[in-house]
Amino acid sequence: MELKDYFLMQLEQETTLTRKVIERVPEGNNDWKPHQKSMALGYLAALVATMPGWVAFMIESDQLDFENPASDKFRTRAVETRAELLQLLADGSAKAKRALEGTDEKHLHDRWRLVSGTRVLSEGARYAMISDAVFSHLAHHRGQLTVYLRLNEAAVPALYGPSADEKI
Repeated sequence: MELKDYFLMQLEQETTLTRKVIERVPEGNNDWKPHQKSMALGYLAALVATMPGWVAFMIESDQLDFENPASDKFRTRAVETRAELLQLLADGSAKAKRALEGTDEKHLHDRWRLVSGTRVLSEGARYAMISDAVFSHLAHHRGQLTVYLRLNEAAVPALYGPSADEKI
């Protein structure tokens, strides 16, 4: 199996799971945090909704430089409604799917870097960076978001197994 085919299957699965969580995000609570050091609910929900779209950027570019003013368009911004979150997820997933369909094995083996000016924060084969920086990172923040759901009395969906609120 080619890497892009594997990533296309993973993108579909992770988008489905992410949609189940985003559909439960309570509206009107964007500033809520479980702790002063925690991310705000609105920011975290927008981050989770946009992460699948990072795949397209990572295929279409060779690096992201946080010091470059052009990278500001990739900074997460909270939105007001669940419908907007779902649209961010749908748009990003569609872009990721198109990018994956248009790439090849060689490109996925090329280097990709995350930098801040001259400082390299992370670097590796593009496929490894996509796996770590998108899919593993998404699972982490999506899990974090399910805790926020629980603390806001929203039902937690079954994802990889049943939840206290939903059986598979």
